[in-house]
Parts: sequence; structure tokens; C-alpha cells
Amino acid sequence: VQLQASGGGLVQAGGSLRLSCTASGTTFSINVMGWYRQAPGKQRELVATVTKDGNTNYADSVKGRFTISRDNVKSTVYLQMNSLKPENTAVYYCNARTWGGNYVYWGQGTQVTVSS
Repeated sequence: VQLQASGGGLVQAGGSLRLSCTASGTTFSINVMGWYRQAPGKQRELVATVTKDGNTNYADSVKGRFTISRDNVKSTVYLQMNSLKPENTAVYYCNARTWGGNYVYWGQGTQVTVSS
């Protein structure tokens, strides 16, 4: 499985961005897709995940502002980020896990920078 992420960029505080990540290869094996982020000097952390049947999970810090969605036909996961804050600045990584969690795949990361 290969993951290709896009959609990062520079935005002012209060603005919005939409990230996309498309999987290719043996996509039938994927159950969970999601986004993680890593800010400078910090560990990578969960942002949001969505299962193939649509169950979502969010970090508390993004609830109500970020929305994760998924198009199973296109093998694509989206992250709509609204009301962005400077502390949301990080490299955002797409993630995919197979059924049973035996394999985990990572995309190349896309930079999100929120200016104050």
C-alpha cells in the first residue's frame, strides 16, 4: 500500500485547509485510515481516524473543528480543518492500517503552517 497526501500549506489563524490522502496498491486490505501530526520537538500524535464502515475517532484538541471523512471507492481519506490555530502547525501524516492491525502504512507528510 502506498499513501499520497496533499493539501497542506500556509494559512492564517481562523482559516481552513483540507487535506487529502489517496491509497494505492492492495487497498482492499485497509480498514482504518487517518491522520497524525508531528510538531517540531514533539512526538507524533493522533489527529483523527475513520474505519471503513465510517466510525470516527478524534483527538480532544480538534473535536468540533476538524472533520475526517472517507471515500472507499476512491480509497481516499480527507481531513477538513476549520478554525485553525497556530498550535496546529505541524507535519501531517496520512496513516492506514489493515484489518487486524498487522500492517501499518504512512504517507510522506504534508506541512501545515498556521500564522498568528
